[in-house]
Amino acid sequence: MSVSFFLLLSGFILTYNYADRAQSGALTARSFWSARFSRLYPVYIFSLLLSAGMLAQEVQAHTKLDFGLGVVLTPLLLQGWHPVLSTFWNTPAWTMSTEAFFYLLFPWLITRRRPRQAWTIMLVLFALWLSGLVLPGLYMHFNPDGDAHPDRYSTGIWIRAIKFMPLQHLPSFLFGMALGFLNEKIRPESRKRLAAGLFAFVALYLILCVGDRLPYVLMHDGLLMPLFAGVILCLAGRNPVARFFGLLPFIAIGEASYCLYLLHFNLWTLIHDSHFLERSGLIVFDPWISYLFLIVAALLTKRLIERPARGWITRRLQPSAARAA
Repeated sequence: MSVSFFLLLSGFILTYNYADRAQSGALTARSFWSARFSRLYPVYIFSLLLSAGMLAQEVQAHTKLDFGLGVVLTPLLLQGWHPVLSTFWNTPAWTMSTEAFFYLLFPWLITRRRPRQAWTIMLVLFALWLSGLVLPGLYMHFNPDGDAHPDRYSTGIWIRAIKFMPLQHLPSFLFGMALGFLNEKIRPESRKRLAAGLFAFVALYLILCVGDRLPYVLMHDGLLMPLFAGVILCLAGRNPVARFFGLLPFIAIGEASYCLYLLHFNLWTLIHDSHFLERSGLIVFDPWISYLFLIVAALLTKRLIERPARGWITRRLQPSAARAA
């Protein structure tokens, strides 16, 4: 569920940041791709290096051909197109394969003719929401893997394709872009934002409470788009909820959230497989102490890896006039 939110939010933020520049002709594909590459790829590669020990497990889990493909495709951000290898090496990194596909399309998408009226944008959002449910709905109807109760641990080839391949997630990204256009039509101080946000937060909490009773395939992508929209519109406005999440600790963690996302899975495994917590006596504070370690690691990675590498790459890839992007 969190990944679906992340992909939708990505479309919203990119539209929020680049829509005006695209409409004025100031955005070029080169400047956009360079900015994305310099911002994201260094941490991506760092996460793979940090997870190199996982390759010993991967070589046992795959044929020689698949292992070789995984070693090649993963650094190239292409693993998501191979259902068997989508979670190869660093499990959360499959989303970056999906994001890379969206980034490839974005300079073209953002310059397309956009709907001008709020009601038209709402219709587009509704259509994108339904389109995101088509493949999961077909999976549930035909059940090609023969799994009576698919869940997050299901390994059938078709459910892996539904979960991880980029095309299935395109409606979420486009939904986020359309939401960015709708955001321009609603005043930041509008009470509609707060009302939508409060409703969405409560609804998401209730859904999480009964999540194991709901169809996993629909929950993984598509079903919750309208509720995610309510949360995003609320946080993009000026209201008590937005001010609360605008406090410095939330901002700091939010800025390091990409690092946290890519590092958390294998770093968590390393922390617990090393038995450091048991030997140090810190195990009594787990899982909170592990959460703290992950957040500190993410903050350090942003400061020591992401920022320096981003500056170095930017100076070499981007024209001087486009570095402000």
